[in-house]
Amino acid sequence: MTVRQIVGECFALLCAVMLGLAAGAIWLLPTVFLHRPLPWLAIPAGWLLAVAVRQWVQGSGWRAALLAGLATAVASVYIRILITAVNISAMMGYGLIDTMRTAGLSMLLDFAHISMSPLDIAWSIAGIVTAIISGWRAPRRRARTVR
Repeated sequence: MTVRQIVGECFALLCAVMLGLAAGAIWLLPTVFLHRPLPWLAIPAGWLLAVAVRQWVQGSGWRAALLAGLATAVASVYIRILITAVNISAMMGYGLIDTMRTAGLSMLLDFAHISMSPLDIAWSIAGIVTAIISGWRAPRRRARTVR
């Protein structure tokens, strides 16, 4: 591998993580609006992340599948952390950012781990599998029309 390929792979990894964080933040909106966790949203989130990753990953399908699965896993973990932070901020009367800053990542991860049920984990795994399967397939190419 050349340096250019290594840098490209690292950038793709960074982009997948950032895409997963963005998906987790968007996933928080219906969760807060409905006042309950929506773990089943891991499946549509995984599919959407796979579609997004497939558009910019060049080469074989296993790279897109791996990056889409990683992005979905990041989104699933991040939504649990955000839900925990929202619950703590609602109980304590602090703002969300102040709660996250005060609690710290390790405390939020511990509370998120405690609050997870086996069904939440199953939905997350189903979303990751959906992302991997959807990311493995090659994107459809549109036929060009001649005018």
